[in-house]
Formats: sequence, structure tokens, C-alpha cells
Amino acid sequence: MDAIPRVLVVDDEENISFLVGSALRLQGYQVDTADTGAAALAAAASGDPQVVVLDIQLPDLDGYEVLRRLRAAGSKAAVIFLTARGTTGDRVRGLTSGGDDYVVKPFALEELVARVQVALRRRGEAPDPVHRWQVADLVLDADAHRVWRAETEVTLSATEFRLLACLIANAGRVVTRDRILDEVWHYDFGGESAIIESFISSLRKKVDADGPRLIHTVRGVGYAVREP
Repeated sequence: MDAIPRVLVVDDEENISFLVGSALRLQGYQVDTADTGAAALAAAASGDPQVVVLDIQLPDLDGYEVLRRLRAAGSKAAVIFLTARGTTGDRVRGLTSGGDDYVVKPFALEELVARVQVALRRRGEAPDPVHRWQVADLVLDADAHRVWRAETEVTLSATEFRLLACLIANAGRVVTRDRILDEVWHYDFGGESAIIESFISSLRKKVDADGPRLIHTVRGVGYAVREP
């Protein structure tokens, strides 16, 4: 078993998978995602997750069938159903079919993360609450709310810090503008993507000024933090 718990997020809505996955990575978990039941079963077989966040309404198999097959394959993972179905009957079916918890859409990311943490604590597998990422010589410590580049501390505003945390928690992946707006700003300012370019420019001046560039623009898509 991995020292850091692995969570599998299964949802055919890409935006939900991304946001849930990012929130869990920020808590220090390893995260895999799948958008179909078949992909979920394959990911579980290869990754052996400790928790599966499982949408019930998938394009091929429903969540109940995915859970049945997971158990038949020997998986001991805690399963948290994630669904738009919120009736009492649906909740009862989800829990009596072998699910450990049941979260109804729309939901708060903080609540879902807390439920994952509870599921892991029940199994004695919750990681130490240290949230620290490193890419090359760039280090972000979420607990201390501090950033260093080549051992020199970098002073960031609260928004710059959230933006860098979003990127570094997804290091090597391209984070789209829409997802950055949703995760960092929650569209509170009106959804103008130009503000991202302004903050990316500011981050580069502080983070990439004295070393190889780590913050990259993928034109027409978004931004990524990558090894030089």
C-alpha cells in the first residue's frame, strides 16, 4: 500500500473531476480520475485506491454495478457515492448496497474532502496534515503559507498564493482558464479571464525571475507548472 493514500474520483463531468481532484491533491492525497465505469475498474485494478468517490450516473455502468464489480475483484476501498439523486430511497440504496457514504450534488468541496478524510481515518490511513509541493527548486508549503525559489523566500499575495497552489498541485498538467477561475476566484469578480493573465505575469516576476521558467502558457488552453 502507498504511504500516501490514493483516491480514485469517478465522474463523467470533467469539471467536477478536476475540482475534486485538485482539492484532494491540496490535502496531500494521490488522485486518479476516471470518466466511465470501465475506466474506473481499470484504474482501481492498477492503482489500488483506499477511497473511491463514485458518481452513480455514468455513461456505461452505473455506480452500483461498479461497486459490485470492485468488491467482486477484492477491493476494500471505501466508496463515497456522488450523485444528483437525493431522495431518501436513493440514499438508502447507496448505503445498503455497500457504499460507505453518500454526497448529493451540488456539494461543497470542503465537505467532500472532510468525508474522504473521515473514511481514511476509519481505516487508519489518513496522511499527516503536511501540504508541501516541490517542482525543481520551487517549494510551496500550504500549512505555513510560504513559498521559496532556490532557498529564497518569495512574498505572494493571498490570490497569487492560491493561483500558484492550484498550478503546483497539478504539476505537469495543463490547468485551463475556466478551471482556474472556478478554483481560485469562484467567478466572484465576474469571470473576466484577463485577470488571470495579470496574476500569471505577477507570479512570473516573483517566481521565475532568477531561474529557469517553471510557469508555462499553453496558448488557447491555460497554464502549467513544469520541470525546466
